[in-house]
Amino acid sequence: MKTLCLITLVTAFASGLVAKQPNIIMFAVDDMSDWIGPMGYSQAITPNLDRLAAAGVTFQNAHTAGIYCAPSRTALFTGRHASTTGCYNGQVYFVADPEIKPLQVAMQEAGYATFGAGKLFHHTDGQIDLRGWDEFFHRSDELKQEGWHLKDWTTESPYLPQPYPNSKYNQSEDRPTKAPWFLEWGVVPEEHAESIPDSIRTNWASNKLQQEYDKPFFLAVGLYAPHFPNYVPQEYFDLYDRDAIIPPEYLETDLEDLPAKIRKQKTGRGKIHKHLESIDAVKDAIHGYLASISYADAMLGRVLDALGKGPHAGNTILVLWSDHGYHHGQKFDWGKHTLWERTSNVPFLWAGPGIARSQSIDASVSLIDLYPTLLEVAGGTEDPNLDGQSLAKVLANPDLASDRDVLLPGMKPNEYAIMNQEWRYIHYADGEEELYDIRKDPNEWHNLANNPEYEEIKRKLAASAPQTFAKPAYNKNEYKLATDGENFEWVKK
Repeated sequence: MKTLCLITLVTAFASGLVAKQPNIIMFAVDDMSDWIGPMGYSQAITPNLDRLAAAGVTFQNAHTAGIYCAPSRTALFTGRHASTTGCYNGQVYFVADPEIKPLQVAMQEAGYATFGAGKLFHHTDGQIDLRGWDEFFHRSDELKQEGWHLKDWTTESPYLPQPYPNSKYNQSEDRPTKAPWFLEWGVVPEEHAESIPDSIRTNWASNKLQQEYDKPFFLAVGLYAPHFPNYVPQEYFDLYDRDAIIPPEYLETDLEDLPAKIRKQKTGRGKIHKHLESIDAVKDAIHGYLASISYADAMLGRVLDALGKGPHAGNTILVLWSDHGYHHGQKFDWGKHTLWERTSNVPFLWAGPGIARSQSIDASVSLIDLYPTLLEVAGGTEDPNLDGQSLAKVLANPDLASDRDVLLPGMKPNEYAIMNQEWRYIHYADGEEELYDIRKDPNEWHNLANNPEYEEIKRKLAASAPQTFAKPAYNKNEYKLATDGENFEWVKK
């Protein structure tokens, strides 16, 4: 059956039925690192990502445009880095600058019907940009009254695993952090599997693919998975043997050559990893994450199957991205919010008419390239103010790919990483630096920044950074959310 599905998908995506404007599906996942089959991670069971990769192009060196959810998604939907918008952390871009044309508006102006659902923007109230959507699906009318908060997981959710908390980490009284959903994993009862919000959104998107439209469509669906809590049905945990899981390599002296400030921060953060080791829960935590990756993969499979069975298979492009990666103890961190490889390297897969099949590209790209690429594919009006560059020609002919320096802004002005296939240069706002030879040191264990032999390399990489960084757009504490039924706005206090 899987072989038949793969053949159907590849045939549909490679049929050559390229209309002037193809339909576009944008499938977003949250916190998914490069731990997937198409990116060479053999422990993950991702058959649907595998068949998507077989039908299209996988970028092996794709990097996020923001180091956690809010700034990453702002960069994706504005096509502009935080160094341009000033949205370094929790600032809402349509409050900071309502004149910026977001991606969905650009697609609508290009003649597309636009449909959205799920975690495309940040998940808290007042974050969804409702402009430019013909329909934005929300599973709850009540939550629309709360500024369209997603609230995927609450202690009142009927699909919550029992008992709560469920993970070995959160059941330990002496754990170093007590955030309610962090490092939480568990089994959703089978009878509630279709009540998981991600399942509801995926089913909604699959139904949209069965309908006919009088114009091309842009369908965007965002999953919360594999973001914590890693709550999925038993079948996804059963795909893995917990005891056979091989954790990443950890170097005991990893933090010793970091700048003093970041070394202090990560030494404190490292208490989480030490505690996981002390209660023998590292493999359990990875087990929950891999189960959630396989669940997200299954949701992708539903969309691919719906596309293959519906009327749009021959003229639809699908792009999948994750907002950022995730540390699982590497550099003794569990999370994102870093300028290192584990945060930055993300899945970025494309398939559809006009896109090469079964190709893997090593050249460095950024998720900031998503907006201009979709704009070119859709035949929209070129926007010279976008920070990325279109990958449309590379998708059609991967031989045209060439490596380049890509930018990853941090959470304040003048804090950033510059990355390419060979190097990662990190510059902190206080002037401290890190430098890693990625080819020789893929784990980023050896900071070369203080070695005088590498001064010229640092200088060249730093020259790729913006000459000026926008100030933070505003102090988010100065605003409050005002709701009026299903409408909301941010107003100054």
